[in-house]
Amino acid sequence: MSNYVYGRNSFFEALKNDRIIFAYVLNDKDIRDKGIRYKVTDRKTLDRLSGNGNHQGYVAEIKEYKLSEVKDMIREKNGLIVMLDGLEDVHNLGAIIRTAECAGVDGVIYKSHNSVKVNDTVAKVACGALEYMKVAEVTNLVNTLKELKKHGYWVVGSDGSGEQLYDQISYDMNTVLIIGSEGKGMSRLVKEECDYIVKLPMAGKVTSLNASVAAGILIYNIVRMRD
Repeated sequence: MSNYVYGRNSFFEALKNDRIIFAYVLNDKDIRDKGIRYKVTDRKTLDRLSGNGNHQGYVAEIKEYKLSEVKDMIREKNGLIVMLDGLEDVHNLGAIIRTAECAGVDGVIYKSHNSVKVNDTVAKVACGALEYMKVAEVTNLVNTLKELKKHGYWVVGSDGSGEQLYDQISYDMNTVLIIGSEGKGMSRLVKEECDYIVKLPMAGKVTSLNASVAAGILIYNIVRMRD
């Protein structure tokens, strides 16, 4: 897992949470009185430290992110957990974590193998949301779903083959929302654990949405229907 963050939002959220070990900046006017160790440096150095990412003049070495446990995400009523089944794009993971945090999701789960993981690019795309969102890495999604069902969770998968539109079921229940991989969708075994499979309407010639866009629509639909 990365020990660096870059970009203004990620930098200052890490600063707010006292996780910066050492900072590298183009200008120190915003951090002179923050009580952190830092160095004013040049853009070339920041480009190198950020892997040519959009650092906006801020790069920091940080304390390692602490992943959460699934048990810490469980609620008695109206829980909402997002599970990612084989997601491969770091930008999608970062965007989903950001959306999930903004929407009040209880946690994001992904598997430990054949899947994207939290790194510095994810942290940048998440724009500081990683400081607040519970993220768990598990070895077996199916076993995790079975355990969540014991705690009263219903599993809603998103797939183009779904017989119901995403807004045709009630979400007045503890919900695990599954987002499949960008190319293959949900795996067969995970799909078999779904209580509902829903789809988004597609009126154009392209038959699928970006995973993070689909996740955003589905997450906020659940929030809207619970209001």
